[in-house]
Amino acid sequence: MNNDTITTSIAQALSRIAPEIDIDDIDTNEDLREECDLDSMDFLNLLTSIKQSTGVSIPESDYAKVRSYNQLQQYLQMHIQ
Repeated sequence: MNNDTITTSIAQALSRIAPEIDIDDIDTNEDLREECDLDSMDFLNLLTSIKQSTGVSIPESDYAKVRSYNQLQQYLQMHIQ
């Protein structure tokens, strides 16, 4: 899985969870929960959707490592086989 595929997986997951969000308007260095107005359940659904599309499970202990779009993208790059 390459960087474009990871980016697409994140964008698709976000569009399912928060369809009103324009991906291009997200500040990729800011907290995704704040940028996309996601509550805890939305964030869990986002991570579940990403797991389904990438096969990468993000444990709760790593949630702080995937707070921003960029952090999430980097995390996935490091953990995809």
